[in-house]
Amino acid sequence: MLEWSAVIAAVAFTILVVYLIMTLRKVMTTLAETEKTLSDTRNAVNGITGEAEELIHTANQISDDVKGKMKAVDPLIESVHDVGDMLHNVTSSVKRTALQKSPPKTIHAQERDSIQIKLK
Repeated sequence: MLEWSAVIAAVAFTILVVYLIMTLRKVMTTLAETEKTLSDTRNAVNGITGEAEELIHTANQISDDVKGKMKAVDPLIESVHDVGDMLHNVTSSVKRTALQKSPPKTIHAQERDSIQIKLK
């Protein structure tokens, strides 16, 4: 009986070893695929990193160009603002003068009530 137990244990151990070998082969295949995927990912990330650096460099150049052009346009904008203020002052003066010199006009309607309109 002891011999049969040893044979059964040996067969069970052999089956276990075969199962472990099959599992380890699958794990090795999975690890190889993972390594290939990681390598491809590294290459893709390196390519994207180069493109991102170029994009950032280009964006910085554009930003510097826009800043320079804004500085060049600032005096023109200030001049336009000054002209706008001057036109506003002239318009206000004309309105004040017109209001001081002209009396309010009366418009007669068909009814007896009169309407007064003040021109500004």
